[in-house]
Amino acid sequence: MSQDHHYAPISPFRTGPRGLCPRCGQGKMFAGFISLKPKCSACGLDYSFADSGDGPAVLVILVAGFIILGLALYVEFTFSPPIWVHILLWLPLSLIVCLSLLRVMKGILVALQYTKQAAEGRLE
Repeated sequence: MSQDHHYAPISPFRTGPRGLCPRCGQGKMFAGFISLKPKCSACGLDYSFADSGDGPAVLVILVAGFIILGLALYVEFTFSPPIWVHILLWLPLSLIVCLSLLRVMKGILVALQYTKQAAEGRLE
């Protein structure tokens, strides 16, 4: 991160959700669905600093759980459908919401790690 002074700061909330490099905003961050590339193809930023761990999954569980549980309770108390209707509605919706949010959350967390220069804690 020694060449960062050549790049204007970019909001992690602009680059992260779109999967763009947090330093230059040009290159793609992801090689696959949620696997990071080794480095940015545009500016050469090494992504080895990025370790989002379970953070994206936890955020997705919290957000998706709130949305889907709220909708499921609304449907249950308003319409009282049989259980098979709940299964047909909420199982596919849960998968769609969780998978669509996972990449977005990982991109945001990696961009925030870069912006805030987050690293492992070290005892000196």
